[in-house]
Amino acid sequence: MALLICFVLVLLAAAGIALWPLWVRRRRERIAARPFPAAWRRLLRRHVPLVSRLPARQQLRLKALMQVFLAEKPIIGCRGLRVTDEVRVTIAALACLPLLGAARGLYPELRQVLVYPSAFVVDRPVTESGGVLSDQRRVLAGESWSQGQVLLAWDEVKRGAATPGDGRNVVIHEFAHQLDQAGGPANGAPALPTAEAYRRWSTIMQNEFDALRWRLARGEPGLIDAYAATDPAEFFAVISELFFERPIELAAGHPALYAELSGYYRLDPASWV
Repeated sequence: MALLICFVLVLLAAAGIALWPLWVRRRRERIAARPFPAAWRRLLRRHVPLVSRLPARQQLRLKALMQVFLAEKPIIGCRGLRVTDEVRVTIAALACLPLLGAARGLYPELRQVLVYPSAFVVDRPVTESGGVLSDQRRVLAGESWSQGQVLLAWDEVKRGAATPGDGRNVVIHEFAHQLDQAGGPANGAPALPTAEAYRRWSTIMQNEFDALRWRLARGEPGLIDAYAATDPAEFFAVISELFFERPIELAAGHPALYAELSGYYRLDPASWV
């Protein structure tokens, strides 16, 4: 009898595991089908002007993604910040923007978003000369952790949302890192469908990364910010900001780079303007 009970429990557990993705998909479909709150629509118009560039179909998809994102991902205020609808709607809109084109899940490893009023301090272990390990303090406006957290400074979120033409957006930047971290530590190469896609991506990104460092060494101006030269992961995050905020200039100045990003995100923001 005990053996039979164990067998039944194993079958029920297996059925639950098998049916879980279906349950999640249907739950998300129900949430996405709800009417988008009028108050949220007003907040989008007032605080996230980038959304108005999108074609009508993409705006509807963005709003559906936002509703699911806000139902599943807690946004937590830190250091006394009160999480209002403005905070939630602004972050959700910009976080869901990179998901518009491709069905790659809703940041499945992300557990929560922590929002500070302004820049915050983190300690990072650094190996100094002689192999001595010490903590280095850094002041940041945003950070993406592979442990399922994104940290954001609200004043920088607001500034980036209000000025979509400057190519700087901390939410897009950190959520690009989340995409990059989906298969492990961020390395500038998010999940791609084939080995050939990885080879093409690696070649184009490395060429552009090297060209950026060469330009910076010569002190020449350019579209891509110097921070992108930190490492390949930061390069991907910075050019993702430009892809969504200054797509026409990116396409004109770096056509191969724009084409790779357009293929990855399955979007053509240059056509939105």
